[in-house]
Amino acid sequence: MVPTFVAPELGHPVPVADWCTDIAEPTILVADDDEAVRELVTHKLVAAGYRVVTADNGASALRMVVTEQPDMVILDVSMPGLDGLSVCYELHSSAETAEIPVIIMSGHGRKVDIELGMTVGADDYLVKPFNPAELVRRVRWLLLANEDLPGSI
Repeated sequence: MVPTFVAPELGHPVPVADWCTDIAEPTILVADDDEAVRELVTHKLVAAGYRVVTADNGASALRMVVTEQPDMVILDVSMPGLDGLSVCYELHSSAETAEIPVIIMSGHGRKVDIELGMTVGADDYLVKPFNPAELVRRVRWLLLANEDLPGSI
């Protein structure tokens, strides 16, 4: 069945263009070993209209990037096994995932920590504790900025 809507000026149902039905909210992968942080970030992003998938460690996050193909990745630095900096570096070392924007969130807020995050490929760095509204603002900004890149839809 073809989706329709009633056009006020026509007064009868008309087909909805295919592009309207294909619009989906951006998917964001959140990787943090702290369940409370994952739940807070997930809640705020879902409320802002995003689809969120989560991972509790870096290795799972890398696998999920392949399966979920997120529009953005948010990484905690300190995770067991593969840390967020290593995940970010791996993402930006592969042509298939290099263009995915990455926000690193960490309790490490020294200048050297932030510089290291940016060196491994992070697009933004948010120091914990953070204001959830600020996180949503940065997510929106990076997704909009990423749409303007060559090759983006």
